[in-house]
Amino acid sequence: QVQLVESGGGSVQAGGSLRLSCAASGSTASTKCMGWFRQAPGKQRERVSVITRDGRITSYAISVKDRFTISQDNAKNTVYLQMNSLKSEDTAMYYCADQIRNFGYCGSTPSDYSYWGQGTQVTVSS
Repeated sequence: QVQLVESGGGSVQAGGSLRLSCAASGSTASTKCMGWFRQAPGKQRERVSVITRDGRITSYAISVKDRFTISQDNAKNTVYLQMNSLKSEDTAMYYCADQIRNFGYCGSTPSDYSYWGQGTQVTVSS
């Protein structure tokens, strides 16, 4: 079992920045990838960014590329999402997720991930 706790969400004006954190605990040795997903009201949960356990490979949704940066501190078992130049369309609940299945790559759909945090709300006003 892995427990994930997100923090760092809030309300910000368009153009502003936020940094989300996801602290992992439990059986983290099984982790293959960590991901950030988001879900806006009435929409499906979508991948924002993912990172391999060793931090070598990252991937971003086109909508956030060059604005968001995923990183991790393995000593702290924490994954971060630095979000810059925020737009109103970034408003959503943001979730951290843990992939323990070994696909040889980081999954891009929610079903690829086994553990989830409770989410942190990000609201961007224009």
